[in-house]
Amino acid sequence: MDSQLFYPRRSFAFPPEQYTDFDKAKVVVLPIPYDSTVDWRAGTRDGANAIIDASHFLEQYDYELGREIFQVGIHTLPQLIPSMKGPEETVERVYLATRDLLAKDKFVVMLGGEHSLTVGTVRAYKERFDRLSVLQLDAHADLRDEYEGSRFNHACAMRRVVEMCPIVQVGIRSMSADDQDFIQHNKMRPFYAKETPLTEAEEQKIVSALSADVYITIDLDAFDPSIMAAVGTPEPGGMGWYEVLRLLKRVAKGKRIVGFDVVELAPREGPASCTYLAARLAYKLIGLAV
Repeated sequence: MDSQLFYPRRSFAFPPEQYTDFDKAKVVVLPIPYDSTVDWRAGTRDGANAIIDASHFLEQYDYELGREIFQVGIHTLPQLIPSMKGPEETVERVYLATRDLLAKDKFVVMLGGEHSLTVGTVRAYKERFDRLSVLQLDAHADLRDEYEGSRFNHACAMRRVVEMCPIVQVGIRSMSADDQDFIQHNKMRPFYAKETPLTEAEEQKIVSALSADVYITIDLDAFDPSIMAAVGTPEPGGMGWYEVLRLLKRVAKGKRIVGFDVVELAPREGPASCTYLAARLAYKLIGLAV
């Protein structure tokens, strides 16, 4: 008798056990329960496990790709425990864990947790891929140099990333004066959220602005709150489901996606459909990338 019927493992997308072996799996899911620098609605520490649990109910076959995505092999790690010493130490742990996985030729999917965690994964990826750029889907610029006494606050995530490699920001619709000053001083060109979805021409500009190897960081507040209310800092006027998918498909077609993260889900702040959306997005992006 299959013991998994009575003691189901916590495994992203819940593939058959032969597709979860670490040595054989191409994809490794790294869950991190962390929200220590969140300053409004907490709860993103519960995001990773919620996404994994919701993923058990996904249809494993993708009709667009014509295959069951899990067949690439998906291994789900235990949760990475944050450091009690503070945000910088936690980011260091994320870096060391990601570096170790990349040394084993794994495609890392980091599930947060708050957005500051991205700094650790990108640092490891930049060491391995010289031509790395980062595509950021987000409502917020996250370009402050420091916030509430820390340079590793979630509001500083992309400032630390842009110090390592170029970034392309999409869906932005909220920022501080410091963010705006940094954008202007460095002649950055974010793709701001608008009333209408991204046009084909805008999608192509986004892809053209990226380098050959792309890491994607998805802060779920990039989506409109009508479909993604379960975030700590929701902003009106966000992106739609099919708008995001069209962009990701275009990126996958024109560039090499080397890794990604999905962060800032606060499952208690919205309906269960939000958590399912995050799980479906991660599974789809694994298929597009791998």
